[in-house]
Amino acid sequence: MAIHEMNLQPRYYDYIKNGTKRIELRLFDEKRQKIKLGDEIIFSKSESDKFVAKVIGLLRYDTFEHLFNDFDINVLADDSMSKDELLNVLEEFYTPQKQKQYGVIGIRVELKS
Repeated sequence: MAIHEMNLQPRYYDYIKNGTKRIELRLFDEKRQKIKLGDEIIFSKSESDKFVAKVIGLLRYDTFEHLFNDFDINVLADDSMSKDELLNVLEEFYTPQKQKQYGVIGIRVELKS
């Protein structure tokens, strides 16, 4: 088992911590290709605010838009957001060109108690 670290914006950190967001969305780049089932991820929004989650699923897609077709917004973020809003936020970080280059991954997580 490996341990990975990921920084999150406060909004998405809170969504995972409170249990609404159960799939973390990332580009399937070299760093994320190392993530395996059973690994742990330390999510942080600051040096002192962190929690640990276990990887329970890995969902590979060519784009976030295709991944969004298979899941409700209430597991991808929170139902206060629309899929279009979330897609726009993701594309600020991961351009459509980067998505085509690497593909994307939905990392299913479960909080460690």
